[in-house]
Parts: sequence; C-alpha cells; structure tokens
Amino acid sequence: MIGAEVISEFLINSEETKMARLKLFPHQTGELHILGVVYNLGTMQGTTVLDGLDSSIGLLREKYNSTEMSVRGRQDLEIQGPRLNGTKEEKTSIKYGPDRRLDPIITEEMPLLEVFFINFPTLLLCGEIRKTYVEFMNVSKCPLTGVKVVSKQPEFFTFGSKDAVLSPLSPTASEHCSAYKTVVTHSTSVCSLISSAVASEFGVETGSQPEIIDVPLPDSVLLPGVSVQLPMWLRGPDEEGVHEINFLFYYESIRKHSKMCHRVLRHTAVICTSRSLTVRSTVYRSNALEDEKGEGDNMLVFVDVENINTSEAGVKEFHIVQVSSNSKNWKLQKSINFSEDKDTNLANREKGKLCLKAVRCKHPVENYTFADVVFGNEQIISSTSPCADFFFRSLYSNLKRIQTQQNSLQGSCDNAVRQIQKCSEVDLNIIVLWKAYVVEDNKQLILEGQHHVCLNAVGKDAFSLPQKQGFKKILGNSDWEDLEQESTEIGLSNLFRPENTTVSSRPSVEQFSNLIKTSLHYPETFNHSFNQKSLCIVPVTLLLSNCSEADVDVIIDLRHKTTSPEALEIHGSFTWLGQTQYKLQLKAYEVSSLQLKACFVHTGVYNLGTPRIFAKLSHQVTLFETSQQNSVPALIIINSI
Repeated sequence: MIGAEVISEFLINSEETKMARLKLFPHQTGELHILGVVYNLGTMQGTTVLDGLDSSIGLLREKYNSTEMSVRGRQDLEIQGPRLNGTKEEKTSIKYGPDRRLDPIITEEMPLLEVFFINFPTLLLCGEIRKTYVEFMNVSKCPLTGVKVVSKQPEFFTFGSKDAVLSPLSPTASEHCSAYKTVVTHSTSVCSLISSAVASEFGVETGSQPEIIDVPLPDSVLLPGVSVQLPMWLRGPDEEGVHEINFLFYYESIRKHSKMCHRVLRHTAVICTSRSLTVRSTVYRSNALEDEKGEGDNMLVFVDVENINTSEAGVKEFHIVQVSSNSKNWKLQKSINFSEDKDTNLANREKGKLCLKAVRCKHPVENYTFADVVFGNEQIISSTSPCADFFFRSLYSNLKRIQTQQNSLQGSCDNAVRQIQKCSEVDLNIIVLWKAYVVEDNKQLILEGQHHVCLNAVGKDAFSLPQKQGFKKILGNSDWEDLEQESTEIGLSNLFRPENTTVSSRPSVEQFSNLIKTSLHYPETFNHSFNQKSLCIVPVTLLLSNCSEADVDVIIDLRHKTTSPEALEIHGSFTWLGQTQYKLQLKAYEVSSLQLKACFVHTGVYNLGTPRIFAKLSHQVTLFETSQQNSVPALIIINSI
C-alpha cells in the first residue's frame, strides 16, 4: 500500500541537532495518517567528528561493526493544532484545534498550472483602463478545467464577457490601440446608439458572487503542455495610492476524485495610482412634461468633471469623449450645452460642466439600457467589454447597499410612505469616458479611462468617489490643506456627516414635492391693445403629471399668497379669471391638463408660477398633504400695440 524510505546510516554527534528527510511512496489513493517513525539507535566507539552524509561512513561501519550495539525504538508524532479562542468557553480554557499536516490525502495525479502576466503595469491613473495579457500554462501530464479567479478587488480587472475573448477588436479600436470597442460616428451631442446588456453576462446578477470570476478558456479545458494567452483589462482604483491586488487562481482536474479535485495558485500585484478626474452629478426633473419628440417624462442631468491631476504622470490634459447612461428605466437623449468643440478639454485644475437630457424608456425591461452621447467622431460601445464589465463591478456594491435599504424600508414603512418616497427615486447611472494625453520620453501617449456615478435620488449629489473622498478631490490640494490647518477651529469633522441610515416613518419635504409634476404652457410674449380694450386675457394651460404608482388627489389653488412687497405689487397687476380652486384625481402616471385664463391690465413682465398645488394619496388622510413647489418662474411679457 505504501513504501517508506530507509536511511541506512544517520550519524549524530554529541549535542548536535540534525534534520532527517524521509520520503513516503503511496501506491494507492486514500487518506494517509502518519503516526510516527521507527529507528535503530546505536553507539559507535572510537569515531571522530563525522558528517552523516560523508562518503566514508560505509567504511567506518565495517570497521566498527563488531563493537556496535543498537536498540530499536519508535517515536510517535503528535502535533498540536492552533489554540481555539473563538467562544467564551474556549477563551477561559485551553483548547486546541485539529492539525491535519500529518494526514495527507493521496489522490491520482493532479494538474499543475502556471500563470504569467504579460506587460502588467505598475503605475495607473485613477480610473484608467489598460489592456494586458495573461498566459495560462499546464505544466503537468493531465488536463485541467474550471479555472476561476477569486479576488477581493473584482472591480480592478476583467477578462471580458463570455463573447469578448472570441470576438476581435473593431478596426478603429485596433488602429488607435484602444482598449474599447469603437465605431466611427458623424453625430455629436446626441445619443448615437442605444443598446442593451444583461448583468449576468458580466458576472453580476442577483445572488451571484462577483468576487469569483470564470476564466474563459477555449473549450474550458487546458491540455497537458499547452498554454493560452487571454486578454485582461485593468482599471486603476478610484483612490490614489499604493494598492495590493490579490489573485487566487482555482482549477480542477477533469477526473473527479472523491478526496481532492482542485488546486489553487496565489499571486499578489502592487499597483500605484495617481489622481485623474473627479465627477459629481445631479439629476432634476425637467419642467417639460414631454420632450420635442414626445418620448414622455424627462429629466436634466448635470455632470461636473474636474481635472485634479497634479501633472506627476506627465498628463497634459484630459478630453471628455463620451457620456453614457445605464438604467432599466431611463436613457440619455442628448447634450444640451453642446458647443462648437467636439469634446471637452480639461487642463490642470480646470472644471467642465455638462447638461444632458434623459428620457424615460417607454417599455422598461429587465435588461439594462445603454445610451451613448458622443462628443467626438469615435463612439465607444458602452454595452460591451471592458466598459460594461467595470461599470457592473463598481455598481455591485452600490446595488447591495440600495437593496438592503429598500428591504429595511419595506419592512418598517407602510405602503403609502413608500409610494411617496419612490417618486424621488431614480436608477440612472452615468459613465464618463475620457482620454488623457501624456508626454513620456518625448513621445505622446493616449491613455483611456472611465468614471462611474450612480444617481439614486432627485436633487441629490452623487460622486465618483465616496462623499468624503469626493469632497477632498473637488477642493484640490491647496484648498484641502488650508481646511486641514483650520480643522481645529471650525470642526472639520462637521463637514463629513455620515449618511443617515435610520429609516424615516414619514417622507421628507423634498419627497413630498416630487409627488406631482407641473408645467405651464403659455406664449412667452403676448401683444395687446390696451387703448381699445383695457383687459388683456391670456389663455394658459396647466399640465399636471402624477409621478407615483398610486392614485393622487390634487387641489389647485389660484389665490395669490405672497409675503414680498415686490411680489404683491406685481401680482396686483394680474389675476386669474374663473374659479379660484380646482379639485381632481390623477391615476398612476396620468397626465391631465387644466385650462386657465390670466387677466392683465398693464404691460410688463409677469410670473405666472403663482398657482399652489396640493397633493395626497387618494386613500390616505391629509397627513401627507403638501404644497408642490415650482422649480423655475414662468415669465410672460405683455406688450402694448
């Protein structure tokens, strides 16, 4: 069953410690328990100081064989495992856990994998995307399969989606050595392409473990003596500094053994990242109930991008080449503040502002919808690897946090509160894609990267970094150092209040105000002959949209209620004709219109945004009744002819 090595001669001098290496030769599979060693202990008279490995041992043994005496002995091997210190009982007593080092499992021949990283970088910009290659080599005599990578930093690297390895790069990407899949486009500032993707294709889905990544080997098997090179994309961590990325490669034998069927290989990579960009984004509901294309509800997305690079990496400037959206319910439509420049250039310490329009998808689906707004002549397909991979991986932790909050809300809030709170919730995610021009060894290099922002609520700022880090990035080095010097006087800790994790039983005022969306439609300029007719009557249409999934009772009060003397003077110049109060009920997501008449007696500029809108859920009492705020003034110019 098993063979053991026998050392015929092993000499130990007086007060000497020497290591003996024994070999075992199992002849069948199973569990092996090593209980001890046996030996013949003898003394030899008249010997000099000898090394047990000396070639003259055999001669000495023959010379003194007649005077040698030996005693057979046995040494039992009992090793002590680690002390247990988990429970109170274990802490108060002395207990040790098992130690299996002398209980090896004997299996059939197992495969052996070697991994080589080719052109692996050590310096990256925060958010930078770099393409490298990994070579997997089977140096054993049996095939292996089921190769996986386990890492606590899955957002740092990706092997692409299931089809990314088999599909070649696009011609434009190959020509410009781009890490992305790109196409040439002639349309700028508008959405060039709308595509969809399933999170499960990129290793992120409900109940999945993004920390475990499948390596897409051809045919899922690596034969003996065969090696394969696979592309791997890296993304620099969002925080600057030195990062250790731990890889654990797991692989199996194609033969399923009862005792042991896998092996692991560990590797640690060290990456140093430097500053690049910081992104802050906010979403607001648009006053227009429908856009010019009639695509329904729409929002305005404001994106602030700042170059916080310190020029340590030789970066000349950053170009914002594309902004993409990812959502199941929303999609970017176009850029509003588009200038003549095809893209936004940001030199050191410069900040760029973008305003984009987002519209609601007509038919929400389970897949994520990607929409790309391009600022140049080359479009990055954001729904493919590696752009979508890194987005989904960075989104995973945020999705877990949101899901935990929603579960707690559902358990502690009634349905009415959740209906109101959901009116302020959005699930729009923004991907800012950029290029950086770097001078290195008198050569200009083009680096690529992307930053992600997850917008979860209307009117709430979202950052590409956690809020504390984002605040520091936005201030910059000099401003931040000034604040740190004054921290003892102004209490810097007050600037970074932790997010309120408690669940409120009542919605906030902001959440109330998003229950109903209003819009006034009227001519911006109206001409009237006051000499012929003293009263000028202008037709005004008030549109109301229910933003909730429940029926809502609405009250429109046209009576002026102001406290400012200037406002009283203006409001005294015009009035609403007809009844002063209207009541109506809006079904879920229903849009209703109300025809009003404004009466003027003088020329001038007037603000028609005086109607007060009150709303509450139909099946609730007035507890949730609140005034709906107008976001911008509705100005009209009355001219005399």
